[in-house]
Amino acid sequence: MSKDNFKFFKNIIEAIIFSSSEPVKTELLEKKVPASISLIDLLNELKEEYSERGINLEQINNSWAFRTSPVVSENLIIERVVRKSLSRPALETLSIIAYHQPVTRAEIENIRGVSISKGTLDNLLELEWIKPKGRRKSPGRPLTWGTTEKFLDVFGLKDLSSLPGLSELKSAGLIGSKLLISDDISLQNQNETEESHFIEELNLEEK
Repeated sequence: MSKDNFKFFKNIIEAIIFSSSEPVKTELLEKKVPASISLIDLLNELKEEYSERGINLEQINNSWAFRTSPVVSENLIIERVVRKSLSRPALETLSIIAYHQPVTRAEIENIRGVSISKGTLDNLLELEWIKPKGRRKSPGRPLTWGTTEKFLDVFGLKDLSSLPGLSELKSAGLIGSKLLISDDISLQNQNETEESHFIEELNLEEK
């Protein structure tokens, strides 16, 4: 494989990701390069090339997107239309879904200690932060819920292992004594920067 050929397909992958308004699935990118070329090598080289620029190539679960570098983000002012604030019940429900997924409505209500309105789930669905994850194999086959890649993207998370710890959520006031999160939840990646970023984002108005 010639260097020119590798560069040609690297440019194609770069253009596809750059021009997309949403993170691009790895499976889609694989269809754009011949079998003789490693897509991972292309992506890693692009990631390295953009590592010290104003925008970085980021992996979001099984997708790729260009995002503003954290180094320069504080110097940018981005104006966005705010449709409405995210309610406290919605924040609590989102937190429970993120840590317990796949989780049913009844399980969410059991953890919160109160019932949730249909509008709470509707708001999270409208934001595309949650989605149905199939039905539980139990009486009544209740529908379960989980988070989406858009949720990861909005809160700057590579994957669910990047979620902050429970102590940080409690300190931020996102969960209280009524939210008895199970002790057996496996939490990984306790990076303080990512945790504080996630908590700050949850306290902001809906984007």
